[in-house]
Amino acid sequence: MLASTIPENYQQVTTLSKLVIATRESRLALWQAEHVKTLLEQHGHAVSLLGMTTQGDQILDRSLSKVGGKGLFVKELEAALEDGRADLAVHSLKDVPMELPEGFVLACVMEREDPRDALVSVRFAGLADLPQGACVGTSSLRRVVLLRALRPDLKIEPLRGNLDTRLRKLDEGQYDAIVLAAAGLMRLGLQSRIRQLFEPSDMLPAAGQGALGIEVLATRTDLLDLLSPLTHQTTWLSVAAERAVSRAMGGSCSMPLAAFAGFSGEYLQLSAAWGDPDGAGPLVRARSAAAVANLEQADALGTAVAARLRAAGAR
Repeated sequence: MLASTIPENYQQVTTLSKLVIATRESRLALWQAEHVKTLLEQHGHAVSLLGMTTQGDQILDRSLSKVGGKGLFVKELEAALEDGRADLAVHSLKDVPMELPEGFVLACVMEREDPRDALVSVRFAGLADLPQGACVGTSSLRRVVLLRALRPDLKIEPLRGNLDTRLRKLDEGQYDAIVLAAAGLMRLGLQSRIRQLFEPSDMLPAAGQGALGIEVLATRTDLLDLLSPLTHQTTWLSVAAERAVSRAMGGSCSMPLAAFAGFSGEYLQLSAAWGDPDGAGPLVRARSAAAVANLEQADALGTAVAARLRAAGAR
C-alpha cells in the first residue's frame, strides 16, 4: 500500500473504536510510538500504547550477532499482535529483520528522518580530531568496518544499551567517542550532542536507517487503508531497495553490510558496501540506479546491487 493521500471516505470506512500500538519501552521507542499515536489521533482514531520489554533490551552483555540478531527487538511485539493485545507495532526499520515471520507484513513506512550516522564525543570535535588509538564505541559491525576504513588506528569497542545508556557510558569516560544514528538523537532533541555527521560517501548508513515501519498481521487488511495516510512513498521505495540488498546477501547482524538509496528524479540511486568482519581486505562497494515506481522494481534494484557486491568479492 503506497498511497499517500486520504481517501474521500476515509473516516467512514477505516475508523476503529480503539487502536493499540505495541512498542518497546526505551525513551526513543516510546517517542516513535507517541509520534504515530498523535498522527492517528489527528485522523480521528482513539489510540493507546502497550509498552513492552524485548529480549534485545534485556541482553546487553553480548553482541546482537551472537544472541539472535535484530529479531530480538520485535518478537515480543509480534506476539502481542498475534494474540490480539495490540493492533500494530512501531519499529525503527533498521531493527526489523529482512524477512518477517509468516503472517506479518509491513503496512506502512513513514517519512525518513536524517539517515546519517553521527559521532558523539565529550572532548573531540570530530573523527579527525580523535588521537591515535582512541576508543570508539559502537554495537554495529557495519560501523566497525566503515570506521576501520576511515581510521584503522582506532580501538573500536562494543557498545550496547538504549540511546540514553550509550550516552551515559560516553559521559562516564568509558569511550573517547561513540557512533549513533543521527535520527534517534534528533527525535529526542539531542542534536547538540552531535559533533560530526558522517556523509554517506564516508560512512554508508544501514538499510532502513532513519525510517519508521509499522507492522501488522497480514490478516488485518482493515489497517492497510487506515495507515496509508502515514505512508511516505519515496521513503518506502528507497528502504525497500536497501533491504533487498541485505536480503539477497543473507543479511543479519553478523554481516557488516551497508545500503543506502535516494531518488534523483524518477531514478533511484542505490549504493552498498560490505567489509570483512575480520578486517581482511578492503571494503567492497557497489552501486546502481534504475527508474523505480513500485516495490517490485525497488526489490529488483536491490537484488542487482547485491549481485554486484558478490561479483566484487563480498560474501
